[in-house]
Order: sequence, then structure tokens, then C-alpha cells
Amino acid sequence: MSNLLSLQVPWTDLRYLFGEIMYGGHITDDWDRRLCRTYLEEYMKAEMLEGELNLAPGFPVPSNSDYKGYHAYIDDVLPPESPYLYGLHPNAEIGFLTATSDNLFKTVLEMQPRDAGGGEGGGGTREEKVKQVLDEILEKLPDDFNVQEMMARCEDRNPYVVVAFQECERMSMLTSEMRRSLRELDLGLKGELTITADMEDLSNALFFDHVPGSWERRAYPSMATLAAWFSDLLLRIKELESWTSDFCLPNVVWLSGFFNPQSFLTAIEQSMARKNEWPLDKMTLSVDVTKKNKEDFNSPPREGAYVHGLFMEGARWDTQTGMIADSRLKELTPNMPVVFIKAIPVDKQETKNVYECPVYKTRQRGPTYVWNFFLKTKENPAKWTLAGVALLLSA
Repeated sequence: MSNLLSLQVPWTDLRYLFGEIMYGGHITDDWDRRLCRTYLEEYMKAEMLEGELNLAPGFPVPSNSDYKGYHAYIDDVLPPESPYLYGLHPNAEIGFLTATSDNLFKTVLEMQPRDAGGGEGGGGTREEKVKQVLDEILEKLPDDFNVQEMMARCEDRNPYVVVAFQECERMSMLTSEMRRSLRELDLGLKGELTITADMEDLSNALFFDHVPGSWERRAYPSMATLAAWFSDLLLRIKELESWTSDFCLPNVVWLSGFFNPQSFLTAIEQSMARKNEWPLDKMTLSVDVTKKNKEDFNSPPREGAYVHGLFMEGARWDTQTGMIADSRLKELTPNMPVVFIKAIPVDKQETKNVYECPVYKTRQRGPTYVWNFFLKTKENPAKWTLAGVALLLSA
């Protein structure tokens, strides 16, 4: 480092060397690389050498010293570990501790004896509980969508209708597997079929309130328990039934209700491209956060779509200023108002005073990435990058 500075290498080159080559070259996720680059931009600059930079709140850059001196400085001066040290909101620690507690209790539950009977106040045997959950799901599970019949009665197959067909097909694949596996397990519990390993796995999942693996592989990413997951599934089916009754775009689209939300966002671009004869690869999405809720809209927009079902993590949306603002304590994932999304040419995208916010399907992030929305901010966008601000389709 000192050798590089003695050569008077520009700070931008130094940051690129560390953030994109020496260390950043090992980062496979683009958003992780952006975080790494932002840390370097915030802390690797000329103020480091002048002693005027805080590496963390209450932790200024130390004066020149030797190796032991720096260690002593860190031991004596570094504040207690907290989210503030990393640019995060205290809510981040609340979320981490909550997830840790959930995993702990989940592990304790799974360690209980499998042959535990109901006993006094136990609520029945293990098989009786599994049978109860099984019957309840089969009773409430609607019939599969008849996609062929829907395609026969629909003449205008615009991009939105194609998305509806695709969603119905995937939903039918999921509900068909649910119905098949549950009926098979039911016969196994009655002694009419031999219990297989797959049936045992399904039984365990129903007992522990987990989404069975064979369902997860055909479903959408979710971190919910089985009960919450099934309630959400029924809402998704109801939404699709309403949409496919006349194939008119809903006034406000539930973006979180899609297996593949990217396909709907792409359909917005395709519709605008056809209407205006624009090249699809030269288009992007423009996002305008409204001040209204779903119930306030009586019709869809003439172009684009209104969407709801988004949550913000790491910050909140201030409807008064129309910008991103700091989170309120204990509000981990506040709801977003209805968002108006339309397609525009790439060169018309506003890039000043905006934060490029990633959208994910769940809090897991990573493989659940959907899109990136440009949201207005009066703060330095680096603040929200360090705070891990993102939009989620499932809180």
C-alpha cells in the first residue's frame, strides 16, 4: 500500500485495483461487488492520510504508527460491535437475532421424539396431526387451471396474457403435485400403500410445519412456514382466477404473486416496444412510487402497470418527500405504496439523485434477485448501499 502511494497512484486506480482485481475479482455476485466497491470509495481516500476520516462512528483514523501500535489503537479505541460500525441500521441486528431464535426453536422442535404420543393435553398422536393437516390442505386446494380452455377463449394474446398463461401452467404443476403426494400419503397412513421415503419426508414436513421438498422444487422461493405458505398460495390462485376470467390487466397487479415476476416486468417492456416500435434491447423500466394504496385505484394505467406487494428492508419510503428515508426502529420491512412501472428508452433513465435498488423475492436475497429499480434519494446513494437497502417481494 505504502509503495503504491509513493508512486502517487490515483485513488480511483487504487480502489479499482483492490475492489475489482485483487479482492473484488473473487466476488461472484455483482451486488456484493458493488458493496465492496462502495466501502472502498467511502474509506479509501485522501482523508485517510490526513487523519480527518472516521472509519466508524467514534473511531477516527489512527496517526502513523507501527504494527503493534495499530493493534493497540484498535483494542483501546474501537467502539463495541454494533450495526452502526458497518453502516447498518439497528434493525439489522433485530432481524439477525430473530432469525437465530427461529432457527434455534426449529432445531429443538425437530429433535423431539418421533413416537411422542398425545398424552394429556398433547392434541393427538403424530399420525393424527399429519392426517389433520393433510385433510385440511386437500379440502381447500382448488382444481388445477384448464390452460387449454383458457387459450381457446382468448383471442388477444398480448404479452400480459402470455404471462397469465405461464403462471397458470406453473400453478397447475404445483397444485397437481400437492394433490398427488397428499393422496398417496393418505393411502399410506391408512395402510393401503407401503410408506416410502418420499412419503416419510412429506409426513415429517407436514408435522413440523415445513413446505415439503417436492413442493418447493415446483414452487416459488419462500421462507414462510407451511401454514403461511399455503395461505399465500390460495391468495395467488385467487388472483390468477380473477385475472384469467376476462384477461383484463388488474387495476393494481400483485407483483409478489408471480412465480416469475421478471416475466411480467419484461412484458411491460414488450408492450411499450410494440406500441412505439422501439427496440427491446434499448429499453429499461422507469419506477415512480405513488402516495396511494391498492384500494385507491379504479383502473389500470394506459401504459405500464401499477404494482403492489413490495417491502423495503434497510430503510423506508417517505411518502411525504417521495424519497428513501432512514428506518424506524423495529419496523424491519415496511410496506411500499403502489408503484407505477413503465418502459422508457435507456437514454431517458434518470441517474442523478437516485439509488439503484435491487429487488429480491425473499430476505434470502442472492439467487432470488428480480430486477433493479431506480428510487429517488436526497442522501448519498452510498449510504443506502452500505445499509443493504433492497426491495423484497416477501417480508
